[in-house]
Amino acid sequence: MTDPRPVVLVVGSLNTDLVTTAERLPDDGETVIGLTYVTGFGGKGGNQAVMAARLGAAVTMVGAVGDDDLGTAYRANLVREGIATDRVARVAGASGVAPIWVDAAGHNRIIVVSGANDHVSAAAGSEAVAAIRPSAVVGQHEIPQAVTAAAFRAARDAGITTILNPAPAASIEPALLASTDWLVPNETEFALLSGTPLTGDAAMDRAAMGRYGATSGVSLVVTLGELGVQLVPLGGDPVEVPAPSVATLDTTGAGDAFVGAFAVGLALGWDATDAARLGCAMAADSVTRTGTQRSFADRDHAAEVLQAVRDAGDSERPT
Repeated sequence: MTDPRPVVLVVGSLNTDLVTTAERLPDDGETVIGLTYVTGFGGKGGNQAVMAARLGAAVTMVGAVGDDDLGTAYRANLVREGIATDRVARVAGASGVAPIWVDAAGHNRIIVVSGANDHVSAAAGSEAVAAIRPSAVVGQHEIPQAVTAAAFRAARDAGITTILNPAPAASIEPALLASTDWLVPNETEFALLSGTPLTGDAAMDRAAMGRYGATSGVSLVVTLGELGVQLVPLGGDPVEVPAPSVATLDTTGAGDAFVGAFAVGLALGWDATDAARLGCAMAADSVTRTGTQRSFADRDHAAEVLQAVRDAGDSERPT
């Protein structure tokens, strides 16, 4: 029997988050007293995979962990989340980590130490695409771009949708950009890639996004935090998708919640606007709780949100 769930392949990073909260973050050379410290599972690839899995997708992860206790624990976490781990390599050395500082307003600062993430095989992604035949392939910038590019090329050749979250902010290698269908930067990442900072003037910003998308040959979804996202499909009309209004506690991982949910929407065959609405809903839900993956909705609540977005989209379409 075939699996009726949407199939999503995530090629990316697996990090353990080391999260410290404080009333405010220290200035240069300053020491402040923290409020709490916790560890959790993170990495943009792992986060996006978990969000997709909690929304009911059949998810396979391509990545690498070290031969340390953190690597053992992370693989076990993926198994608990129902994510296939047969393509997560175990390599000699340290697993990736991400020390994170969060202030009382929920804003964060993150330093990523790649560790095993730098050793993901370039062949692993393309082989997974051929074997799994997913509906969507997701990548980020926390593993070597050549690895993601190989997976995206295989997906593009097979007519499979590719979604690139260019984070942390860095230029995109031409081979990777050429195989990207949907590019999902935040404001900072868009400014770095396009050379055009967003101004807050909606018309000017849409024009800047449209120019960059047309020049790069990609469809854009620019995430704007509490304002939602600006959707700029290649050759189509831009669409503003607002975010639900919520009380923000911690924004860590919200962008990853959006990307994982957006991928599920596209894998379900939804149009990009409905997929972006699902992404905004799951991201907004996540900021009401602390942490990264632990802030994401559980499977039951995620299913409720997905159904609500599906119903809302159906009601707006002509009968």
